[in-house]
Amino acid sequence: MLKIESVKVSYGAIEAVKGVSLEVRAGEVVTIIGANGAGKSTLLKSIVGLEPVAEGRVLIDGNDCTHVPAHKRVGLGVALSPEGRGVFPDQTVRENLLLGAYSRRNDKAFVEAALEREFARFPRLKERQDQPSGTLSGGEQQMLAIARALMSEPRLLLLDEPSLGLAPLIIKDIFDAIRQLRRSGLTILLVEQMAKQALGVADRAYVLETGCITLEGSGRELLDNPKVKSAYLGSH
Repeated sequence: MLKIESVKVSYGAIEAVKGVSLEVRAGEVVTIIGANGAGKSTLLKSIVGLEPVAEGRVLIDGNDCTHVPAHKRVGLGVALSPEGRGVFPDQTVRENLLLGAYSRRNDKAFVEAALEREFARFPRLKERQDQPSGTLSGGEQQMLAIARALMSEPRLLLLDEPSLGLAPLIIKDIFDAIRQLRRSGLTILLVEQMAKQALGVADRAYVLETGCITLEGSGRELLDNPKVKSAYLGSH
C-alpha cells in the first residue's frame, strides 16, 4: 500500500531524513521507533505531503505521489493524526471532526455516517461533541485527533506519537483503539516512543536513528533484539 524509496528530506543544510526506504503492506501495523530528533515526524509529513521530498519517491498503491499536494493525498486514502494532536481548540469536537471529512463535505450521507462511526468508536467524544476542543483532557484530545483522521475513511492511517504526554491508563486506551482499528482491516503506520507497546502491536517495525533506518524486522524480533532492549526498552 505504501512504499518509500530512498527518501531524503532537508531543512536548509540539515538533512533530517537520509535516504530512507520502507514499505507498509495492506492490513499491516508497521511501527517506527527512535529517539527524539531521529526524523520520525519528518518522515510521516513527507508521506502525506506536508514536507517536500528532496530525493527519492513516495508510492501509494504503486503510484508515484512524491509531488502530489497534501490535500490530494487524502483523496488517495491517506490520513495523519499529527504529533501534539493539533486539534483546533476554539472549535467544538463536532466541528473538528467535520474538518476531518472536508474532502467529502458535499456528501452529507457519508459525513453523517462517519460522525456516527467515530462517536460509536469513542463514546466520550459523543458526550462532549458540543464542547470546545481546548477544554478536553489530553487523552480526549488524542482520541479526537485520531477520530478526525478517520473521518475521511482512509485506507492508510499514520499515527504520530499518539501516547505523548498521556497517563498510563489513557495510553492503554489508545493502544486498545489501535488494536481495534487493526482488527477492522485498517493499515497503520505508527511512530511511537513507547517502544514496548508499539512493538507489541506491530506486525513489522523499523528503527530510525539520525535519519537512517538501522534495524528492521517483525515486532517480536525487535522486542527481543539486545540493541533495541538496551536503547529503547530500558533493559540490558
